[in-house]
Amino acid sequence: MTNEATEEANGRTLPATSWAVLGLLSFGEELSGYDLKKWSDWSLRFFYWSPSFSQIYGELKRLEKAGYASSRMVAQETGTRDKRVYRITEEGMTAVRRWAREAPVDPPVLKHGPMLRLWLGHLLEPEQMREVLVQHQEFAEKMRRRAVADADGAREEASWAYPTLTLKWAERYYASERDLAGAMLDDIAELERARGASPDPDSAPGKPGKRP
Repeated sequence: MTNEATEEANGRTLPATSWAVLGLLSFGEELSGYDLKKWSDWSLRFFYWSPSFSQIYGELKRLEKAGYASSRMVAQETGTRDKRVYRITEEGMTAVRRWAREAPVDPPVLKHGPMLRLWLGHLLEPEQMREVLVQHQEFAEKMRRRAVADADGAREEASWAYPTLTLKWAERYYASERDLAGAMLDDIAELERARGASPDPDSAPGKPGKRP
């Protein structure tokens, strides 16, 4: 089998998480599993998700088996046990570059817990629904500030120019989430004023036969 055919065959079996881990290695440094976890927390978590340690090590084994990553043991000066570090191979760089350039881009899938709860707002007391949205506001603002802080650190590395842009996107995204939650709080207040009283949490919305 040719190298191209091997890459094509391996590429068909690699999940998106494998490409994400390989992408972290594509910045050219030797990284331990712990390093990869830290790097994913600094960037991937804001727009994809941050894999667990077990997921990272599972993907590293998969990438080594595919020939896309190699590893070696490094002695520690502090007297602690040696650690294993990983590096992308030439074949891995070719494969991840091809994947980034040619693989179809999946549309984002939105699973929004607070909006699912708002959709079921007729089953909640208004104060409960407001609390859900206030907590989401606080979470969004916390994530926005974290993205700003991580972007400030990433700017120090020239090779992280594009990851820094994703952190800038994350700052805007979570600011939008924060502001949308505030708008929903205003909408709930307006709905209550229009009804003249708090809605009955046991009453279903709309008329029979009509979908929400």
